[in-house]
Amino acid sequence: MASKIQSKTIKEYETKGFFVLNLTRTNKNGIADLLCLKDGCKPLFIECKEKTDTFKPLQDYRSREVQKFGADFLLIQDK
Repeated sequence: MASKIQSKTIKEYETKGFFVLNLTRTNKNGIADLLCLKDGCKPLFIECKEKTDTFKPLQDYRSREVQKFGADFLLIQDK
């Protein structure tokens, strides 16, 4: 379940000192699941996927879009 991956990822990045937001409902379809912020670091968008889930074309578009604005993007796929 993607929420398990998200919970694990949130804990991991909070342990690293990031402020983590779960972007459940936004005005942009296809935006990543999580936004991680930390002083001195670029904003980091993280998309969490289950093993059988696919990275959709709109999600790919949004990942490139946030990178154009200077943010980093990470796709985490469950094993």
